[in-house]
Amino acid sequence: MTESMTPSRQVGRSHRAAAVLTFVEALVVLGFAGFYVYEMVTGATDDLTRAATSGALILVFGLALLALARAWGRASPWARTPTVLWNVLLLPVAWSLHESDRDGVALGVAAVAVASIVAALSSPARRDQDGAGDDSDVVS
Repeated sequence: MTESMTPSRQVGRSHRAAAVLTFVEALVVLGFAGFYVYEMVTGATDDLTRAATSGALILVFGLALLALARAWGRASPWARTPTVLWNVLLLPVAWSLHESDRDGVALGVAAVAVASIVAALSSPARRDQDGAGDDSDVVS
């Protein structure tokens, strides 16, 4: 890593917060994937194909969230957009849980989603590597 890249790759508090929150989300999602495996092993599911497909899809999302948490830990500039997108998509999930009378879970999902969005948006934006800052694409 060159010295000119150092300022844009410093891991701040917002990066750490986003990394921790994304890691927690990854663990929860991977827990759901494990639940599908448990259902398949114990025979608790009526449709093995659907359980395997759902479990595999959830596993992919869990692994993607782990990669995203790692990116936050390294202050990678690309981590902001997928984090915001993922957590914005969690807000309707929280609302659905609320309408299903699962208010505690809904509150937890919404709180983590909002905290993750705030952490992602408060992280410093990507800077130019040379530090000069090219404003040629800024519209006035």
